Amino acid sequence: MKYVYRPLRFYLTVYAATWLFWLLAILSGDGIVCTVFMLLGLLAPATVAVLTVFRSGSDALKADFRKKLVGFYRLRPKSILLAVCVFAAVVAASILLSTLFGQSLDQFAFTDDFSFSGAGVSSALLTILLASSIEELGWRGYGEDSIAQYCTWWKESLIFGVVWPLWHLPLLWVPGTYQYGLRELGLLYAVNFFVSGMPLGFLTTWVYLKNNRSMLANIIFHLFVNFMQERVAMTPETKCVETVAVFAAAAVVVLRNRDIFFETGHIGRLPDFEG
Repeated sequence: MKYVYRPLRFYLTVYAATWLFWLLAILSGDGIVCTVFMLLGLLAPATVAVLTVFRSGSDALKADFRKKLVGFYRLRPKSILLAVCVFAAVVAASILLSTLFGQSLDQFAFTDDFSFSGAGVSSALLTILLASSIEELGWRGYGEDSIAQYCTWWKESLIFGVVWPLWHLPLLWVPGTYQYGLRELGLLYAVNFFVSGMPLGFLTTWVYLKNNRSMLANIIFHLFVNFMQERVAMTPETKCVETVAVFAAAAVVVLRNRDIFFETGHIGRLPDFEG
């Protein structure tokens, strides 16, 4: 029988599990208990995706998950390199544009350390590595396809570009997280984080589709984006400029790839569809 994707059930379960654990992290304060709850919340998308897939009874869905995770033949190195270059260009353009608003060219440098410490006893580097890999098991393992089964990839990217940033909302109140640091800087910078997620949703979908729905490709891209956001010495003001630049880059990507963002051949045909 054809597998029936259930995106609403998936995202409600992920949100409920993640937010519950992160609420407990907020209430527990600093230390190992906070770290455990933070990690459990981070694991929720991947855990729900894996359980959903491997308890589905669908051989096609299980096989598709494995191929997306370990199917190195799906990777298109040129497309990954292009995506990396596009985001690097966005960062460079943002810094240059920010000089019009009084920011310095000294931002073309690497920082000595991360801007956040990591919640509890976990390190910022470990947090970035985990977020770049474990998250993708959930979002690309099941979440993205579950929406795209019923609409174009353009509409899916729009929906995911709202759902994914909002998933991070409780982190605004978890000391030691990147989002907590933004809230302390000011409401504008916290809001900018959530707004910037929308165009990033289109870029991650682009990487995903250009690599034949490969989770590995998105793990690489996600890691690069996180690293650039943390280790390039952009000011909070420049990151607001960067959001505008990411919107522009996403618009160009969509316009140049209308054949994949607006095609309808995959609708109702996942997980078996091969573009």
